[in-house]
Amino acid sequence: MTLRRANLARISGGLFDVLVIGGGINGAVSAASLAGRGANVALVDRGDFGGFTSQESSNLVWGGFKYLENYELPLVFDLCRSRNRLMKAYPDNVKEIGFLAALDRSAPYKPWFAALGATAYWGIGAFGTDRPRLLSTADIENEEPAVRTTTLRGAIQYQDAYLVDNDSRFVFSFVRSAIEAGASVANYVELIGAEREGDRWTCHLRDVDSGEELTARARVLVNAAGPFVDAVNDGLDTTTTHRIVYSKGIHLVVPRLTTTRHDRVLAFFDDTQRLFYVIPMGHRSVIGTTDTRVDSPYTQVTDDDRDFLLAQINARLDLDHPLTRSDVIAERCGVRPLVVKREGSDHTEADWTSLSRKHVVARDDARAVVTVLGGKLTDCLNVGEEVAADVEALGIPLEKDLHNWYGEPAAATRSEFYRQARLMKLDSLRTRPDVEPLTDRLWRRYGRRAFDMLEAIRADPGMGEDVMGSTDYLRVELHNAAEHEMVVTLDDFMRRRSKIDLVVRDEDIVGSPGLREVAEILFGDDAGRRLADYLEVRERTRRPA
Repeated sequence: MTLRRANLARISGGLFDVLVIGGGINGAVSAASLAGRGANVALVDRGDFGGFTSQESSNLVWGGFKYLENYELPLVFDLCRSRNRLMKAYPDNVKEIGFLAALDRSAPYKPWFAALGATAYWGIGAFGTDRPRLLSTADIENEEPAVRTTTLRGAIQYQDAYLVDNDSRFVFSFVRSAIEAGASVANYVELIGAEREGDRWTCHLRDVDSGEELTARARVLVNAAGPFVDAVNDGLDTTTTHRIVYSKGIHLVVPRLTTTRHDRVLAFFDDTQRLFYVIPMGHRSVIGTTDTRVDSPYTQVTDDDRDFLLAQINARLDLDHPLTRSDVIAERCGVRPLVVKREGSDHTEADWTSLSRKHVVARDDARAVVTVLGGKLTDCLNVGEEVAADVEALGIPLEKDLHNWYGEPAAATRSEFYRQARLMKLDSLRTRPDVEPLTDRLWRRYGRRAFDMLEAIRADPGMGEDVMGSTDYLRVELHNAAEHEMVVTLDDFMRRRSKIDLVVRDEDIVGSPGLREVAEILFGDDAGRRLADYLEVRERTRRPA
């Protein structure tokens, strides 16, 4: 029985302390926090884990420097605190990175004033990163020669953090933590109805993949449905004093634009005076993001979106050739669920971009529903703790929080893995010197499960071979994903458990002879159907040339 089928069997007919609806970052940390403190938890998502808003982020873990201009000091403090905790708990996955903000003559702030703000930001962040710097145009030309300096007055560099892998994989790490703590979880399971009966909820669920319907009961529901929280609450007959509005943001993935001597984020003010970034992603750069008010959580990148970002970056970098649409390797597009008061919250376009990414956790005592509205990846640990506090207030007893429901394995475990990897000369399997050492990558992605991968490679050297050439993914990783990562569709693996779809061109993926083997390892006898579904979706959503 697969891991997903085993979890579905436990959910069907089960009685839980808490049922979490939504497997994005808010739902994943809620489940991990609650299960880690002894609650009997179920988690479902009608799509894949981290498969909607949580897969469209900037991959940044930051304290909200830009929120200082609106004097949102408590929010910045909380975000910086969470950033620092994440860097400490996930030293191989969440790494500090410099943000070089280039300030031209049209920028709203002069370099000296921005430097004061960066110093204040450093202090609010409890000096948890390297100190900020003020740079002259000569410094910029020396350190980042791609930046066009003809109109610059200078720059500042301040520090935040970023995810070395992709956001969805980070979300899945919390799902795995919940599973390891005893939670029952399943993706592609939707809530189709629920009734409050006495002291518990009876929830009607449907397996989206098979069509099978099942029922589960829970004493408390946690609504962590991201952009869909209001609609879910309507079905639960509960309401909150806040609601969600949507802002669309896009990113374009292009070949690496900046020096590879070190990773650094470049920040610029666009023609509308809004910050946008060039973010490193291995041998790629990610340009974004935009901020457009929309009324639906379902969005797509338009030609105007592409052309705007390409024009902005071409005007600010000295490139051998201006970027065009043909340089775009992949695109990310999603909505930010922004929290506003339900009453008196008709925001105008003029103040739209001033809305922050704060979160609100609301509790309905009568209905036993906890709702998580808004938030961002950086704030995830705070969300997990606040949800647990509200669930406990609803009468679910929890064990003391030992803060062991998140984080990477202990340093001693890491050292032992690196020792074994050196003995078997794992990194010598690499024939390309310009890619990350295998030891680093396997440990970062899999933690303790990486030990089993060493054993598999020892037993069969073919397990240490790349499956799809330029994708930099080992055969043993595919077998691990098939067994442990609840991959239901090929897109789950290509877009979320890995970032292949984000860094490899369409034609290289579709034309790869290894793609069929990927499907066969993941799905066995069902490989043909899953592969056909994946290719059909890619063809339907392919960008015009």
